[in-house]
Amino acid sequence: MLPTRRSFLNRSAYGIGGIALATLLKEQNLLASPEQIGPRHFDLKPKAPHGFGQAKAMISMFMQGGPSHMDLFDPKPELTRYDGKDFPGEVKYDDAAGASRECMGSPWKFKKHGQCGMDVSELLPHFSNIVDDVTLIRSMHSGVNNHGQAIYALLNGQITGGRPTLGSWLTYGLGSENQDLPAYVALTDPRGLPVLGVDNWSNGWLPSLYQGTVIRPKEPRIPNLDAPLSLQGDAQARYLNFVQRLNREHLEARPGEADLEARIQSFELAARMQTAAKEALDISKESAATKKLYGLDNPAAAEFGTRCLIARRLVERGVRCVSLFTGNQTWDNHQNIRTLLPAACLYVDQGAAALVIDLKQRGLLDTTIVHWGGEMGRLPVIQNRSGSKDRTTVGRDHNTYGFSMWVAGGGFKAGHIHGETDDFGHKAVKDVVNHYDYHATLLHLFGLDAKHLSYRRNGTEQVLVENPQARVVSEILA
Repeated sequence: MLPTRRSFLNRSAYGIGGIALATLLKEQNLLASPEQIGPRHFDLKPKAPHGFGQAKAMISMFMQGGPSHMDLFDPKPELTRYDGKDFPGEVKYDDAAGASRECMGSPWKFKKHGQCGMDVSELLPHFSNIVDDVTLIRSMHSGVNNHGQAIYALLNGQITGGRPTLGSWLTYGLGSENQDLPAYVALTDPRGLPVLGVDNWSNGWLPSLYQGTVIRPKEPRIPNLDAPLSLQGDAQARYLNFVQRLNREHLEARPGEADLEARIQSFELAARMQTAAKEALDISKESAATKKLYGLDNPAAAEFGTRCLIARRLVERGVRCVSLFTGNQTWDNHQNIRTLLPAACLYVDQGAAALVIDLKQRGLLDTTIVHWGGEMGRLPVIQNRSGSKDRTTVGRDHNTYGFSMWVAGGGFKAGHIHGETDDFGHKAVKDVVNHYDYHATLLHLFGLDAKHLSYRRNGTEQVLVENPQARVVSEILA
């Protein structure tokens, strides 16, 4: 006798249906591997560091593309003296087709500022007001000249993707002080996503709970925060309690499913964010003086200034890590550097400086690390002259052998200049800081030991800082 349709479905519910469910779980990486089975539990509750750490939060302003250090932070009189002449040595080009050996001194003037006497370009008038609060590192080095590889090096410690970013490691190691907001937030630019897209805030192979949460550059910054009218109030509360009970029963029947647990926690966080996120992202009640400080009355600076203000509000409320990104290759000035570099500086300078000032006056700078920098600098020679004697359209090629970035707060020295590049700004030659040294130093300031902050994967302990030569750069610590 042939089976009826109903009996066939009943008998096959644990066959075809089970296979389909397993397939879906596998596609979403929610099936436990043999090494995951066991009492592994992940959450965002606050965790004690390995030792004392002054830093409690971090705000990173990532200037993708490579700000030209010899035009902003690292004046080179010798380069100016050689202006128009051949570079007296070897140049490590990235784009040989557009390369030249013709030196180009900075067309912008430098002046000393602050009690520390830091030389700053005229393109950064607001940064010149906070130099006594920052450490300027002039000797950064990664040595990988392509954007993707250099970005990976600065964000996840290696030159390849698929790994957790620094923000994911911090939230994995320390959790969050606020259970109603994401622990790790990415604030993107309205002009476009950064190079590599979501890889910039990826959790890699850490549980998805530690992935960065994107807050959009335009309203609504987080979509779908409001429940449908039919579910608002008590109806939603009852519904969420019911779903939570089902989720927990489902999880209890599947011990060791770390990603499933993370997914459930993400859903629960989303529900709590309906109130907390609205309040955190609402800058309307900030004082007029604060809004002016961040440049919200300046059309050229208002967008980035708004994101800097939101970043302050987030760390003020216990968010562990906030990353701000500029648009796709904003600082990649292979040509037209005379117009593009001033525009890029105008866009970020006021907001970045205001962030340091505001954190300091609120007593938050001592425990919040502020970072400003990109994945590379630029070369001291002209690129893309195209046979013309006119320099108005020329630019500079990539340089990861010596470049600048600045950090403030969280245990870094104030009013300090660290390291040097050569007389032309091409290579770091004194007190070199490699990307892995930078990461080891950051973890140290958070009280985390780079060798012991690990995650077991495929039978081995994975870490952010793999290079055995990595060191904590104690010379830049307060």
